Amino acid sequence: MTQSFDVSNSPHRRRNALNGDWVLVSPHRGKRPWLGQTEQPPVVETVSYDENCYLCPGNERMGGDFNPMYEATYAFTNDFAALRSDTTAAALEDELFTMQAESGLCKVICFSPDHSSTLAEMTVCQIQSVIDCWIAQSEEIGKQYPWVQVFENKGAIMGCSMPHPHSQIWAQDHPPTLVDREICEQTSYYQRHHRSLLLDYAHRELAQAERVVVENDDWLVVVPYWAAWPFETLLLPKFSVSRLVEINPMQKASLADILAQITIRYDNLFQCSFPYSMGWHSAPFDNAPHPEWQLHAHFYPPLLRSSSVRKFMVGYEMLAEAQRDITPEQAAAILKALSCTHYKHQLTANS
Repeated sequence: MTQSFDVSNSPHRRRNALNGDWVLVSPHRGKRPWLGQTEQPPVVETVSYDENCYLCPGNERMGGDFNPMYEATYAFTNDFAALRSDTTAAALEDELFTMQAESGLCKVICFSPDHSSTLAEMTVCQIQSVIDCWIAQSEEIGKQYPWVQVFENKGAIMGCSMPHPHSQIWAQDHPPTLVDREICEQTSYYQRHHRSLLLDYAHRELAQAERVVVENDDWLVVVPYWAAWPFETLLLPKFSVSRLVEINPMQKASLADILAQITIRYDNLFQCSFPYSMGWHSAPFDNAPHPEWQLHAHFYPPLLRSSSVRKFMVGYEMLAEAQRDITPEQAAAILKALSCTHYKHQLTANS
């Protein structure tokens, strides 16, 4: 007998309106037993200074340079950059073997001199200093390169090789592949409706409310309708803005608040220093208006059931399309229900 369709229990596909990809949602698989690989719980850094850390103030980096005795957010050019500004121009135009040289710049941004201080454990004022640095660096780098990518890899499980909390900026001559898809979808939507895709999407999410995790006057965080990772979120402005460098001081302060709220909830989910990759997508710095583009940030965390069980993008995901078990609505409800007070502070208060 054919069962009636239930979006919270029936397999279905959802289209990512931002890049055109599809994701297979299989909520009925959430109850299956797990006998696969488990991870070591994330290492919690407890010291404010580590003499062996390449990013702590005053220490020697792997490239041989010494960090200054910095007292706030600190940026420097990556000693082992993936992109270089002195790359010689070259190209190969062939139907099967196409290549183009790519020049660029890679920078590291230490959040603070404190070796143990992640975004989730920083004050809103300290987070605002990080945002100030992101903006200042993006504005300066954007004068030379059209694509500026601000991102953070948090935790060894996400390939982060330096435990000192930091983010990075990679800038280059051409928009990367995933960004190109977002450009196409946002441009197409704007040409059809003369409105921003993501601003319309934010308004729809606010109206439905079922995937909103947290919001304030200027920003909201949702588990997107098309989320691929179990607790993936999308940080969106409620106002029209295309680049991080364009937000005003009040919006910057409220952004620091929303970043604190979502990162605290992530840590509280499994009571660990929650790993993720996150990054900002601003409009290209190409001296052209971009009314179609809406500023946004992606959070891609890998943990699935606990601090030791992660989601693997393998097999079907690598050969076909992304797949998830828990629905975005279920994930949003779990994150929304969590306290906005960090679990370490709760434990201290209860001890």
